[in-house]
Amino acid sequence: MADQRNSTRQRLIHSALELFATHGVTETTTKQIAELAEVNEVTLFRQFGNKHGLLLAVMQEAAVFTQLGQALVRQASESGRLSSIDEALRAYATAYLQALEAVPAVVRSVVGEAGQYPVENRAALGKGLTQANRYVADYFAMVIEQRQLQTHLPAEKLASLLNGMLLGYAVIEFTSEFHELWQNRDDFLDSVIALFLNGAFSSASQLSLSLVSSVQSESSASLTLSDLSVSLVHSILQKSKKSGLQDYAIAYVLFGAGLSPVEIISLHRRHYISDASQQLLQVAQGARQVPVNQWILGKRYGSYTRNPLTQWLKSRKDNEPSLFISDDGKSLLEVELRQRWNTWTDGLLTPEGHPPAIAQAQQTWRVELLMRGMSLDDLQLLTGCDRATLEPYAKRAREKTALEQAIRLDQKP
Repeated sequence: MADQRNSTRQRLIHSALELFATHGVTETTTKQIAELAEVNEVTLFRQFGNKHGLLLAVMQEAAVFTQLGQALVRQASESGRLSSIDEALRAYATAYLQALEAVPAVVRSVVGEAGQYPVENRAALGKGLTQANRYVADYFAMVIEQRQLQTHLPAEKLASLLNGMLLGYAVIEFTSEFHELWQNRDDFLDSVIALFLNGAFSSASQLSLSLVSSVQSESSASLTLSDLSVSLVHSILQKSKKSGLQDYAIAYVLFGAGLSPVEIISLHRRHYISDASQQLLQVAQGARQVPVNQWILGKRYGSYTRNPLTQWLKSRKDNEPSLFISDDGKSLLEVELRQRWNTWTDGLLTPEGHPPAIAQAQQTWRVELLMRGMSLDDLQLLTGCDRATLEPYAKRAREKTALEQAIRLDQKP
């Protein structure tokens, strides 16, 4: 009986999408949908309440743009390297527009009639767009990190701009045939990709050539450094804890060892070294070791022998050598790690008004070690970075130390 209900529900959803795509939402009747699905109209009302309830189900279950975004970051993560940025952007943008061009009547209806929809429908539409956007933001974040690019906007803003331009193109094309904004779709895509490649991204070497002084260079580097506050870090760790043992362990390593996502997914169980007085991780193909700190921004997360990481390892019943694993039991992919981070940080904002970026966990760890007394030379050994790369962290640590001192002075009678 349950299978029959599910089958009926799916037929109604597919029939609704087909008719919405052909005639638009307003012009499609519930009777037409029921007839195409070969069910009684009363069944439609029992399942969904009304046409807007059915539209809500279509929005929630036909997540085509989320799937496009997932495919974009999965391809980059599974291949182990990124294809050229222009190729990846063009492939994504082309697939996005083709998906919209397959349902032009739906696009016209959603844009023109959204004000008539119940708040649940508008919320579902917004949630779907946001989810799709986060996957594209994950891709941009991977590009920025792996190719050491400098950007004028964070990954989330870049994704919003790209998706906004694509949706705007579709709306214009579907509602106004007579314009001279661009010659055709290829002309539009060429312009968009050129805008992103020349205006959004620049390599670190290109950026340094454009700077006229070392003072400007330091100022530019400090703009990309933004450690997280104590309360925000503890909130992220608490939310990861609610997501399960592995999530809590990953967050603990992010903030306790200062590793990048690429380094974390490369870890195997044998890379974890622990006894009663220390716990270490062997990273970068054994080139260096880093400690996993039990103290994170003034709060202790267990001991060397009992902490989120040891609890996760004790719970493992599998033979997979990787330290962290996917739901299918295989090595965790970078895109999956970033998706988990998005879950923990959902609803959280930095003082600048942006969702916390996963790279900020590493930045926070480096600043904290310097504030606790580590020298810049020793931090070089732990991170494998040169002194010039770490100078902005030293400056930030001095700024925070001075601020704390000023607060303490103000508290004296």
